[in-house]
Amino acid sequence: MLSALSNIFKIPELRQRIIFTLIMFAVFRAGTHIPVPGVDPTAIEQLFNNGSLFGLLDLFSGGAFSKFSIFAMSITPYINAAIIMQLLTVVVPTLEQWSKEGAEGHKKTTRVTRKLTVVLAFFQAVGMSIGLKAAVLNPNPVNILIIAITLTAGTTLLMWIGEQITAQGVGNGISLIIFAGIVAALPKNIATIYQYVQAGTINYFSVVLFALIAIAMIVFVIYVEAALRRIPITYAKRVVGARAYGGHQSHLPLKVNPAGVIPIIFASSVLMFPITVVQFIDNPTIQKLAVHLQWGTPLQTFLYVVLIIFFTYFYTAVTVKIPDMADNLKKYGAFIPGIRPGQPTADYVDYVLTRLVTAGSLYLAFIAVLPNLIGGATHIQGVYFGGTALLIVVSVALHTMKQIEAMVVMRHYEGFMK
Repeated sequence: MLSALSNIFKIPELRQRIIFTLIMFAVFRAGTHIPVPGVDPTAIEQLFNNGSLFGLLDLFSGGAFSKFSIFAMSITPYINAAIIMQLLTVVVPTLEQWSKEGAEGHKKTTRVTRKLTVVLAFFQAVGMSIGLKAAVLNPNPVNILIIAITLTAGTTLLMWIGEQITAQGVGNGISLIIFAGIVAALPKNIATIYQYVQAGTINYFSVVLFALIAIAMIVFVIYVEAALRRIPITYAKRVVGARAYGGHQSHLPLKVNPAGVIPIIFASSVLMFPITVVQFIDNPTIQKLAVHLQWGTPLQTFLYVVLIIFFTYFYTAVTVKIPDMADNLKKYGAFIPGIRPGQPTADYVDYVLTRLVTAGSLYLAFIAVLPNLIGGATHIQGVYFGGTALLIVVSVALHTMKQIEAMVVMRHYEGFMK
């Protein structure tokens, strides 16, 4: 294994890409410690003791939100902009045309996504500055605007860092920034568990149980994320002159979880919105109603599961274009054995995909409520493990490892993924 890993550093280009990625990680981590001017850090820290909502947001920013640094909003506005652009591609003819233009169309879409990111980041920064004005030292309009511009600039810088990692580093830069933020919380979580043990809040059995569940869930997520349903495909044989072409076998791969982590993000955003708004409304009746929507309550968990299942079907239906799959198979002379080309092929693929999405949605719902289950089983609170964080970390790690593996094997070295 060590000899296989050493092959990575024998390739100059790959070595430079990895070093560049690590340097960008260092810039990102340094930025999480640069505070936004005009904000009281003590007041921000007090807000994190009021519930798990702010703690969850802080997890994805790599601790930048709790420090209210220039990267407090993380890369969330870019993710929202990318999702909006992906959904608009279905209904806006211009965007749909760009999606079919290859690299040139991708450049146009990227430019629009960047502009939309800046707009969303600014409005989110203004809303965050106003909502947290209790922590602003002098909450006048000028200072609010300065804070909003600073936060917007921080998100824009993160977007640029992510694009540079994608172009000159290893893996998808935006995903790796989120990955780095989540992994950066690992030492803090370990320290929290150690403090619980020292204080006698939990025993060693709970720690061992937590570790076993963590290992089991990581293996389970890797297994499901790598799982594929391979539909067999046969290419028709063509005779041109004295030569025969085609006739070989292949397969159409369909992921068990085609929607990825997007349904969890959608569902959590929908549920977080009313909780976030209520925290800044001083009304006893509304506050009592909001208690039932707090993170981890039975009603919140039920709604969370229902929304994840719904958004899994919705996002898959929007992004996976089954008629295009059937048309492409027919265009290249391929067919599924026993299924006629055209509409029957589309119906069969839709039938298979629907069954996969059912399993995938239940899998995502289980992963999403996993932190609550782990907390109840081990009595370890305040340590975020599972849910979106686990899914993102495993997915990004697998994607990055596959890209490194491809670069190593391409240069005739033995790979490290067996």
